[in-house]
Amino acid sequence: MTIDHYRAEIDRLDRELLRIFNARATLALQIGEIKKTRGLPVYDPDRERRIFEAMTADNPGPLENDAIVRLFERVIDESRRLERIHTRGT
Repeated sequence: MTIDHYRAEIDRLDRELLRIFNARATLALQIGEIKKTRGLPVYDPDRERRIFEAMTADNPGPLENDAIVRLFERVIDESRRLERIHTRGT
């Protein structure tokens, strides 16, 4: 295999990640609407802890669990930020 082959595969995976990130954000916005109508807080530390635990338990590597947690923290932070912005404006 060549570098170009691996880079093309990375580019394909990046496009798939982009699709998945946006699909996840759409679901987070829908959850945000439900939370708003029920008067629930945007931040749910127990839910986030369960996500981190599940992802590290399922992690086959080569990324270390600490890296997985950092990645998911960022994804969740952005979802939470989007949820706050969206629910404030509606």
